[in-house]
Amino acid sequence: MAELKFIEVRGAREHNLKSVDVDIPRDQLVVITGLSGSGKSSLAFDTVYAEGQRRYVESLSAYARQFLDMMEKPDVDHISGLSPAISIEQKTTSKNPRSTVGTVTEIYDYLRLLFARAGTPYSPATGLPIEAQQVQEMVDKIMSLESGTKAFLLAPIVRDRKGEYKKEFLELKKQGFQRVKVDGNFYDLDEPPELDKKYRHDVDVVVDRLVIKEGLETRLADSLRTSLDLADGIAILETLVENGEPLRHTFSENFACPVSGFTIPEIEPRLFSFNAPFGACPDCDGLGAELFFDERLVVPDKELKISDGALAPWRKGKSPYFLQTIEALANHYGFEFSAKWKEIPISVQQVFLYGSGEEEILFRYDEGGRVYQVKRTFEGVIPNMERRYKETDSSWIREEFESFQNKRPCETCEGYRLNLQARSVKINDLHIGEIVEMSIKDALHWFSKVQSSLSLQKQEIANSILKEIIERLGFLNNVGLEYLTLSRSSGTLSGGESQRIRLASQIGSGLTGVLYVLDEPSIGLHQRDNGRLLQTLKTLRDQGNTVIVVEHDDTCQVRKV
Repeated sequence: MAELKFIEVRGAREHNLKSVDVDIPRDQLVVITGLSGSGKSSLAFDTVYAEGQRRYVESLSAYARQFLDMMEKPDVDHISGLSPAISIEQKTTSKNPRSTVGTVTEIYDYLRLLFARAGTPYSPATGLPIEAQQVQEMVDKIMSLESGTKAFLLAPIVRDRKGEYKKEFLELKKQGFQRVKVDGNFYDLDEPPELDKKYRHDVDVVVDRLVIKEGLETRLADSLRTSLDLADGIAILETLVENGEPLRHTFSENFACPVSGFTIPEIEPRLFSFNAPFGACPDCDGLGAELFFDERLVVPDKELKISDGALAPWRKGKSPYFLQTIEALANHYGFEFSAKWKEIPISVQQVFLYGSGEEEILFRYDEGGRVYQVKRTFEGVIPNMERRYKETDSSWIREEFESFQNKRPCETCEGYRLNLQARSVKINDLHIGEIVEMSIKDALHWFSKVQSSLSLQKQEIANSILKEIIERLGFLNNVGLEYLTLSRSSGTLSGGESQRIRLASQIGSGLTGVLYVLDEPSIGLHQRDNGRLLQTLKTLRDQGNTVIVVEHDDTCQVRKV
């Protein structure tokens, strides 16, 4: 069968097309241009793409088709030479606040894998790396000590916690242990110490008493296993030094800091996902931001008199209750009832906004002739709204309060969306949250250099992952998106940026024999970047695809193929 060289369209009458006949070259970059309303999109999207997509879906099984939207057959007599079609239109990506440039392009998935396989956990307390160790590694390290060294093998079951621990001492004695070290002193379990539950204590179980020499390996491995099981994966070897403090060597089979007790579960890709409870910041739930009542929205106009609605939440209807509250505060703090907000002392402004603390104020209220007085503290406008916002079941009230709220980076995760464990795993002194804050241009440079900072073993593991990341970042860079960050919310992208992100993703997919239809990819792009865009489209074409570009601007360089 002869190879088809054209997509043949006959009798296209979709929308404002009037029985158009056209042959579009296959495996080429073809530009359709013309004035607004000339039928460019009707031909490219509503006729060629619609028919290509419809025929592809029709080729699938009835079971598969029920999950896909079937496009209507366009008003055309005949089309031949079609390939499976992909449309890349000017439409913004997901508005979901959890969707970012990194997740949309799938670069973040590779990043999670890279940090899970090549990252090193660090202790937030000491700043030192913490590593998981096998029992055999611990044995080898202990046996490397000078022969004849005397030592205790300890299991730290209590680290800097309050309590009496009577039950624990009794249970240890039942298990056959004889001695414990409590707050630096050794005690027999026959006569355990009386501990004050108001103070913090350290309790180590003496698992074994050792003298380092050949042939100790089997006994040492058994004792280490016992210690690790007792102390949640941590063992301490305390070597005895004459006329000095004993030296403590800490071993951990988990990712645990021996100083602070900070632990990381097994490092796996889901730990770095802010869309999963395993990795998300517990306070902002992985959104990286928190809502707060903004003073600037509560007092939008400082020129207004406080009695005339300077406090926006108190404006509605100028309630007598609010006016009488203002009058009481004016009498107490000695300012004019009719003063402008900016004329009131800052300390009094803070009382209005955040309350009087423990200071009581005399309030006098007149409710339709019934007058009463009460002396109490003043809650403050913002604490009052925070309390009512949490307590109310009314969506109307919540919506009204939200008009005075703003967003700020989450204080717990500093806007990085991830929990402390995920942010403690680093590559070249940076955690994954800091990487995605880089611009694509800077990230591309960082990933190009980072491999040399890894150990030989981790270089071997990371090599193929880094290749994929660098390749995808390069695609984004080549379509003029080097200024974006991987953490940028996809809902804030313009139509042109969204389209070029999808374009870069398609290049990375490596598909061939596909019909791509693009809608004005040069929109919003600086003239100096048109050349890079054109090269990207040529790359799609050179991979064995047909690329049809709808372009309104007939002066755009994209036409000069």
